[in-house]
Amino acid sequence: MNSVPKGKLAALVAAVLMLALAAAGLVLVLADAATTSAGGRPANEAQQLASPPGGKASTGRVAQGGALSGRAAATRNPLYRTGALTDVGCAPGDLPAGSVVAYRRFLTRVTACLNRAWAAQFRKAGLSFSKPRLRIITSKVKTPCGVWNTGADGVYCSSDRTMYLMISKEQIRNPFPLGITRLVAHEYGHHVQQISGIWQYYWAARATAGKAGRLQLARKSELQAECFSAVFMSTMRDSPLVAPADWDYTVDWFRRNGAKGWPQNDHGKGPTQAAWMTRGFTRATPGACNTWAATARNVS
Repeated sequence: MNSVPKGKLAALVAAVLMLALAAAGLVLVLADAATTSAGGRPANEAQQLASPPGGKASTGRVAQGGALSGRAAATRNPLYRTGALTDVGCAPGDLPAGSVVAYRRFLTRVTACLNRAWAAQFRKAGLSFSKPRLRIITSKVKTPCGVWNTGADGVYCSSDRTMYLMISKEQIRNPFPLGITRLVAHEYGHHVQQISGIWQYYWAARATAGKAGRLQLARKSELQAECFSAVFMSTMRDSPLVAPADWDYTVDWFRRNGAKGWPQNDHGKGPTQAAWMTRGFTRATPGACNTWAATARNVS
């Protein structure tokens, strides 16, 4: 049998890999964890990120609608100049234990609040806005971004722009409304990145980055989503849902435990996660969440 020269073989393998990625989309399955104020069970989440079609990152401006392209879409996004996130008077109500109906209602109401708040922010930025789809499930499903991550309670898939929110038995038994709201707001933060153009830069930059560079880009994406979540939570500060003691507990838990599930360090160290949560909550504006222009030390 004739042998294939090493150079041609490598080129062939690379070509096959690129075709596979183009057909299926590049998928990352990430897992995260939060906990209850009672110190009970963790509430797991996962972000499934599907890559858009490949392309080189650029730094040009898109004339239509004032949107930016390339790196500028991430570092100088118009959302950063919109001031405090709009307070839409979000009050999703109680979340009693043991009720799937109440849990569904709570998730739907929180998502509706996020839709109103971010729609107003996009209008201020002069950017087009579209709501994410919401799919509430009680068992694992396969999304367009891949198989469901074991133990996950939440997933955002950019392929179909859908938030998949799991109602697990453990969450039903011991719901933590603040933690659940924070989870939904984090997933929604990835949708904000998707429709604002930030993720277009992210995926283009990943295509040419080495391992260390890809990890840093992942941290910037995850830390920004967590910061966006905290900005939304700040609109309900001192309410029954976001009581100061519960919020402080949550931030401190991330400071101590936030990195334990991420040995590859693609979400940031615990103190780094807590710092961006605190920054978003205190400043209450999307402009506080510009992880893309931060120094490497601040996204470590």
